[in-house]
Amino acid sequence: MFIVRQATLDDLQTLLKMARMVHFINLPADKEMLSAKIARSRRSFASMEDDPRQREWMFVVEDTESRSVVGTSCLISTISWPGHPHIFLEVGKREHYSKDLNTGQVHVTIKLGIDESGPSEVGGLILLPGYRNHPARIGSLISLVRFHFMGRHRELFSTRVLAEMMGALTPDSRTPLWEYLGHRFINLSYTEADLFCQKSKEFILSLFPPGEIYTSILPPEARNLIGRVGEETEAARAILERQGFAYRGHVDPFDGGPYLEAKRDEIPIVKATKRAKLAGATARGTVAGIVSCVGTLGFRALCCNFAIDGRKLRLPASCIRALGAEIGSEVAYTPLPRRTKSAKSTRGGTKPKRPRA
Repeated sequence: MFIVRQATLDDLQTLLKMARMVHFINLPADKEMLSAKIARSRRSFASMEDDPRQREWMFVVEDTESRSVVGTSCLISTISWPGHPHIFLEVGKREHYSKDLNTGQVHVTIKLGIDESGPSEVGGLILLPGYRNHPARIGSLISLVRFHFMGRHRELFSTRVLAEMMGALTPDSRTPLWEYLGHRFINLSYTEADLFCQKSKEFILSLFPPGEIYTSILPPEARNLIGRVGEETEAARAILERQGFAYRGHVDPFDGGPYLEAKRDEIPIVKATKRAKLAGATARGTVAGIVSCVGTLGFRALCCNFAIDGRKLRLPASCIRALGAEIGSEVAYTPLPRRTKSAKSTRGGTKPKRPRA
């Protein structure tokens, strides 16, 4: 069985190993930063964090048989506010025409943009390679549980939700887009710049040119990365797009990965999440979906069959034990649509990237 729970400090070393496998801004491969994120997450789950700018929730998925953490994802309540902008590159087009030559060209342009309106963000999704394409659809669970949680607590999130998808990187975590563009104005490596922006984004606004840049001046291997995701991010993007996320022409200024956006209340999983009372056990659940509770073990969720009758819900006894739930306690549930043959695999097809998808 696989259970999703809130991250604890006991998970630090495992999460650090995961962070070193990929390059995610929402899961930094830095022990001190990662420890601070877990502490912030614990306060957020415990409803002890009053400042929405500090609210962040880190989830891990645990294989209950081996007691090992095999994946993680996160939710961020707000990623920008006045004086702390969300920074992106806005992709546009410029058309030029010559009457004398009777010909013209359409050029793709990029321009630095900022957003201080405070959207929420999903990101930090990582699943160990050995558990990808697992029959239990663990990748889908660790992704969708974020929207299930959002459905439980809509008041904690903005009406706009972003997901930053990781662009294509080289095996040694480099990107031609940064080397041919960003590095010309900011004398840092891609990894250094991406890590430093967790502390401050002032350097981007101060050093990056403010006007439009024609991407035609870039070599093909750099400009072709704008708005594209890496191969390992395609499955995560597909999951998010099925939840209504769409590309709006905004990309990450470091690797060119697209930002996807959705309206919170139009995300199917958010809309479908409801609350009920746990009425007892059943071996005849006819509805498949995500069920969660908050008990002595903290937030825990899993995917199983359950029976629902009005506001009364019944679960298999093994699921009740795994959740640490008590009869009569409140649970949340989200029915999930049954898979069709064409939807069995998301490979080749979505910061919660990096997520940072």
